[in-house]
Amino acid sequence: MHRRVLIEEELTRSVINAFFEVYNTLGFGFLEHVYALAMERELEDRGHVVSRECPVRVIYKGQTLTMQRIDMIVDDKLVIEIKSAYDLHSAAIRQLQSYLRGTALEVGLLLHFGPKAKFYRQVESRD
Repeated sequence: MHRRVLIEEELTRSVINAFFEVYNTLGFGFLEHVYALAMERELEDRGHVVSRECPVRVIYKGQTLTMQRIDMIVDDKLVIEIKSAYDLHSAAIRQLQSYLRGTALEVGLLLHFGPKAKFYRQVESRD
């Protein structure tokens, strides 16, 4: 039986481990900005290249409509969206999906620093 290979599996595993390290260290209750700073530091300590508040063009029929800002891109391969609210809004996954559609990247993680640490992995197929 073949093991299914996930896109950017090693990278996502490293980011998820960093997420739990940050959550276990800080706990629940900080603003998203604090978690983003901690994630940036933790990921860089693990040898990753982190870009924060990355501008991405939204293209409609070949023309730029506007720019969106993505919380974080890791190693130019993985989109990260950070949320810290008590309850995760249902639009959070759609927001991550739109960020993936706005980039050439295929994989994103939604990191929820809520009362319980949770993450969601999203893949945008380029087929």
